[in-house]
Amino acid sequence: MTQNTLDALRHDINEIDSELLILLAKRRRISHGVLEYKIANNKPIRDEAREQALLEKLIRYGKSLGLDAFYINSVFQTILEDSVLNQQAMLQKNLNPDAVGDTHRVAYLGGQGSYSQLACHKYFSRRPGKLVEMGCQSFEQITEQVEKGQADFGILPIENTSSGSINEVFDLLQHAQVSIVGEVTHTVEHCLLALPDTELQAIDKIYAHPQPFAQCSRFIQGLGDIQHETCDSTSSALKQAAEHPNSAAIGSAQAGKNMGLEVVKSGLANQTENHSRFIVVARKALQVSTQIPTKTSLIMATKQQVGSLADALMVFKQHNINMVKLESRPVPGNPWEEVFYVDLLANIADSQVQVALEELKDHTQFVRLLGCYQSESLQAVDVL
Repeated sequence: MTQNTLDALRHDINEIDSELLILLAKRRRISHGVLEYKIANNKPIRDEAREQALLEKLIRYGKSLGLDAFYINSVFQTILEDSVLNQQAMLQKNLNPDAVGDTHRVAYLGGQGSYSQLACHKYFSRRPGKLVEMGCQSFEQITEQVEKGQADFGILPIENTSSGSINEVFDLLQHAQVSIVGEVTHTVEHCLLALPDTELQAIDKIYAHPQPFAQCSRFIQGLGDIQHETCDSTSSALKQAAEHPNSAAIGSAQAGKNMGLEVVKSGLANQTENHSRFIVVARKALQVSTQIPTKTSLIMATKQQVGSLADALMVFKQHNINMVKLESRPVPGNPWEEVFYVDLLANIADSQVQVALEELKDHTQFVRLLGCYQSESLQAVDVL
């Protein structure tokens, strides 16, 4: 095969890719019309039976074209997820016209290249409007920017599949005057990044935020006596590595590229599947449609008596409310006392949820609602 033949084939592939993009954009526009029907008829945004039937049909057709089922399933699961999440975001914007403007001032930890910035871009990519980014040096500064009205939203990492809960954020939510209005999950792919042509053996110092260090602890331990220094954000760590030869930082490959760094080693995380969940906070709560999957988050302090926590949790069971997270945190200044952070798969607009929260007061010292928001954790339908 000549170079000219190869170039011609690649040109044809590029043309096909462009056509695919045009068709994907057309599909998304048509799905907006489906949303209008669902709003008018009060139908759930997600129709899992329809998704299953569609995927089975596409897999059968794909096989007739020589395409395997796993390939078809992977491609169209992504397309369906995009359709559902975009419809949900549009519905929320229609439901909260005064709260969701055309400009989004968003505060997050770090700056260019931080994982919080990537999560910010992912969340607001589904929400039309101008994005004004505000990098911060601490989680507390993020909530302060929102509380003072200098930012419309704040992005806070709250848990990771490898290192667990971000305790500093849980503690901050105890007193911050903000409401949780959204969530986003971002796949974290940690890489060791350094200046071009730097060999792993030559690296004598690694910079990273405490969370990447925790999530890559096995790799770090395997390096021996290399120094490691914590930074307030991933972007700060990248900057340090860019300024100091024979040093490295832990971050994403794209973030490293933006800072002129190259990947020395990839796949550093203790767990292959490494995901971080971020919450989106604002000054005021948003109304959430009952047509979409919803989470409600709260904190509570149980009474200091035997069985009080069990009694409180029994309220959720009695009202058929699914609790998906329970996290205990100490109360600052009150030794041996704890508050509990709770995530529920529930909408505060549901009368049963309102009754349950009223009953919960009988078993607790206090209950504080942190937010009711659209759940972006979609479970793919099983067709394989």
